[in-house]
Amino acid sequence: MLHFVVRALLAWALLASNFSAAAETPQPKGSLVIIGGALRADNAAVWERIVQLAGGKGARIAVFASASASPERAGKYLVERFNQYGAKAFFVPVAVRLGGVDYALAAEDPALAAAVRSAGGAYFAGGDQGRITRALRRPDGSNTLILDALWDMYRRGGVIAGSSAGAAIMSSTMFGYPKPILTTLKLGLQDEDEIAPGLGFIGDDVFVDQHLLVRGRFARMLPAMLKKGYKIGLGIDENTAMVVGPTREVEVVGYRGALLVDLNQAQSKDGLFNVSNARLSYLDNGDRFNLATRAFIPAPDKMDGKIDPGKPYYREPLFTADILGNTTVVDLMSRLIDSDQMEAIGLSLDSPNGVQPEVGFEFKLTRTNDSVGYLSPLSEGYSVYNVRLDIRPIVVQRPLYQYK
Repeated sequence: MLHFVVRALLAWALLASNFSAAAETPQPKGSLVIIGGALRADNAAVWERIVQLAGGKGARIAVFASASASPERAGKYLVERFNQYGAKAFFVPVAVRLGGVDYALAAEDPALAAAVRSAGGAYFAGGDQGRITRALRRPDGSNTLILDALWDMYRRGGVIAGSSAGAAIMSSTMFGYPKPILTTLKLGLQDEDEIAPGLGFIGDDVFVDQHLLVRGRFARMLPAMLKKGYKIGLGIDENTAMVVGPTREVEVVGYRGALLVDLNQAQSKDGLFNVSNARLSYLDNGDRFNLATRAFIPAPDKMDGKIDPGKPYYREPLFTADILGNTTVVDLMSRLIDSDQMEAIGLSLDSPNGVQPEVGFEFKLTRTNDSVGYLSPLSEGYSVYNVRLDIRPIVVQRPLYQYK
């Protein structure tokens, strides 16, 4: 009986502790603007959305150039850019590479922390994401005053935006200095050097990557997600943003789009990278996806453009020899969803001088009963949801043919 009472008391104490922790860390009321890098100065849709979420005209935005190799120059440019779009931005001198400033002392400055806390938003420039975490976390891993101020501002309703490195820090795990994509598939990822802790603004359940379609990085997301136990990943392309609101609805804004990687039903094998039943979705400009409900909403110009599988546009086998090429995976997904074919094959082969050059990978995309596509009559752009992805290693015979 005594044993039962002790167990009950321990369970009650744990429950009370969990309630207390939840009360101390409420769901943020703010938004995130996660940009895939290479944000152009004339991409008004993204710049104006950040200013709007920060409070509109005259909003105070704290600019962090912590990732940059030239923080002062990058910070000056960004402050001017935000001010051109109607904000009142200010530079936060917390950067490892900023000359004449002790970044560790600046990160603990109460006055600077108060300025960040009272701002309507913050923006992180691109560069090396490891410099951001080094500048904003103490050597023991705890938050500096500046990082605490950022969290306070975000929980209160402010916006946190970032491009490239500033996007990488949004998840709890980020890439550090990984190997090339094919080598990563062959050899896997190592903790600390190749993957490291991010700042986790989007939560612990979503993995984020950037420069995604231009550099074929969707393939490196999968081993990282499997290693760290993520089921959902969001990869955003250059000059494009994912806006994540307090209800966890993601909206794509900008030039290109984002890939949603879903591993909820995926299975993997040991050895060379081999995964089956992953799901890929491509969210185009204006599309929405809710991380809580898992619901897709196509952009308004695509609402009436649902693809009819009985009236396919493409009628030939679908294949590419370079699935990791610039936007290749999305082009293949778009053709597949509007095709009489049930599957599309993509390959990725290494250089003869690469690691294990005889090893390549086959990427098979398959339409399922859950696969849906939409086409815009204005842009002729596709949105593609829930395409199955299987990846397996293949042996490449070298040379492919003999010269005579």
